[in-house]
Amino acid sequence: MLLAPYQDLYIYYLRGQVHGNPFSTHENYIGNWQEGEDSFLFFKVSADEAVRLLVQRQAHLALEDRFEMTYEEWQGHAIGPFQVGRLTFVPPWLDAPVASDARAIVLDPGVVFGNGRHPTTSDCLVAIQMAFDAQPVHTVLDLGTGTGLLALAAARLGAGAVLAVDLNRLAAETAQRNVIANQMGSSVLVAQGNAMDFMDISSDLMVSNIHYAVMRELVAAPGFGRQKRFVLSGLLRSQAREIEHQLRGQPVEIIEKWERDGTWFTYYGRAVTENGFNCRTNNEGQPC
Repeated sequence: MLLAPYQDLYIYYLRGQVHGNPFSTHENYIGNWQEGEDSFLFFKVSADEAVRLLVQRQAHLALEDRFEMTYEEWQGHAIGPFQVGRLTFVPPWLDAPVASDARAIVLDPGVVFGNGRHPTTSDCLVAIQMAFDAQPVHTVLDLGTGTGLLALAAARLGAGAVLAVDLNRLAAETAQRNVIANQMGSSVLVAQGNAMDFMDISSDLMVSNIHYAVMRELVAAPGFGRQKRFVLSGLLRSQAREIEHQLRGQPVEIIEKWERDGTWFTYYGRAVTENGFNCRTNNEGQPC
């Protein structure tokens, strides 16, 4: 068994966006998680002086806090193999040969959220497998991909063209590393950008485990009607009510809904009209 990539994490919370990539040559720099106007810098060792100099050079920045914790504490638990349905996820630092298992996926979450253990992720994986069981899925749009876990799952299940999108640069970089680790570059394309900018792309299956503020815009977008099937997750109870209300006003059908501990909600559904005919059967009499 190999060790996880990081033993301890040193996290610096800065008010303001860091300009450029000032730590590109710092051997212990992991990355910058940009959240709105806030920056979270991750290092493998203490970098107090380097961060102090950065704040001095970029006067618009202010150091708000500093955290030190183990990698397991950051992730919430030890990262190990787990299985959802017929898919198995294995961290690369364990001696578990993925090549021998056609349904196994190497997943290195790095410091990005999306290690697979959140209940919404598990429910998304169940929903995705239901979609593939229902009909062939060739194209997938994964909006808010994080570590790329759901995009990789779709590719492993047989999708030939998966577009994985995340606004956060560190998330997109992490997802791309996982695509390379699984040799899925021919079927999964990672893009950094705003999810709304990709809603004009139609797909057999749209997956989005994302913030509610973004989710409600996606569902309201004209392009949402061009997604044949969809999985929506990451919603708390009050947020789920609002999204469900939006869905009820559109030509879609909710096939399945998951509720975890009365807190987290996931929806799996499909369009009921496509090209002018009812999507229960297409113009050749076959299920949509």
